[in-house]
Amino acid sequence: MQTRPLGAFLALVVCATFVGTFPARAAAPPTAAPHATVTAGTNEYGNPKFTAPLEEGLKQFYARDFKSAQASFQQALAFEPGNTFAISFLNAAAAQRTGELDVLTNVEEDAVSGAPKNYINHVRLGFSYMFQSVAGRDRSQDARDELQAAVNLDGNAAPAHVGLGIMRFNERSANRAKLELVAALQADPNNVLAREYLGQLYQTDLRDPQRGLSYVIDVPNLVPGYPDIQFHIGSLLADLKQPDAAMGYLRRGIELDPGHVGEAGLHGYTLIARILIDEHKLPEAQKVLNEAIGADVDTIYAHTLLAKIKNGDYGTPSPGPIHSTK
Repeated sequence: MQTRPLGAFLALVVCATFVGTFPARAAAPPTAAPHATVTAGTNEYGNPKFTAPLEEGLKQFYARDFKSAQASFQQALAFEPGNTFAISFLNAAAAQRTGELDVLTNVEEDAVSGAPKNYINHVRLGFSYMFQSVAGRDRSQDARDELQAAVNLDGNAAPAHVGLGIMRFNERSANRAKLELVAALQADPNNVLAREYLGQLYQTDLRDPQRGLSYVIDVPNLVPGYPDIQFHIGSLLADLKQPDAAMGYLRRGIELDPGHVGEAGLHGYTLIARILIDEHKLPEAQKVLNEAIGADVDTIYAHTLLAKIKNGDYGTPSPGPIHSTK
């Protein structure tokens, strides 16, 4: 059951449009310093100095405490500056706060100017440009230039290939995206973003959900607090006709996203409902759809599905009126 894919990268940023209750002044940019060089073959996910602030940042991000999340991701990156998952969430958190993405981009630009042969400086500026493009400023060519500059400095390191793979994915260039993401995994088998995007690529473009599942099924062991990977695993399991397992992952994703920030919190309810409808469990589907309406997420689609159930489009219609919780 394929979802309406935004891609993890885009999904993180798109909610910035709707954040009006967390205004913040842009902080004065800190003094830029060169980032450490990329370290190959390390496993930062086995070190609590990295995982503790990363997991705390995820909790804060999905609870819409973006200021605290930004600080936590900075702390994680102080230990492993080239981790693309933490880099992405740092930018995503900054994008939710007025002016902060510009501040972060300025810092990264200064870092590149100060150390133009530093691989990680180019990667992190490339990711900031990518987020600026999604947030409304077209910096895609700038992003590609920075990531390619990083590749020119070290063609074997994973981070730049991840960024280029994400760009190709969002351009719907499946084969080129696959090449970049596979190259990233060869250098860093634990790269969360490479695994996540390969999973989506095989689901939506290459039509091989079993192969897609093989890339993502172990990711929760690396980032147990990441709700959207739970959503993607659930979606793949739904495609593979494993409804009970799929709903377990989807419900876990919803639990981990109390602020309804990512795909799990925004679309988890309606995907569960679609699975229940396919299983002809219409009363259960109605209950979940009303939960979505009560949470004020995916409400248009939820109302559409409720109306179809009532009209008998999926079988025996409801014997009485359907009461929304809103």
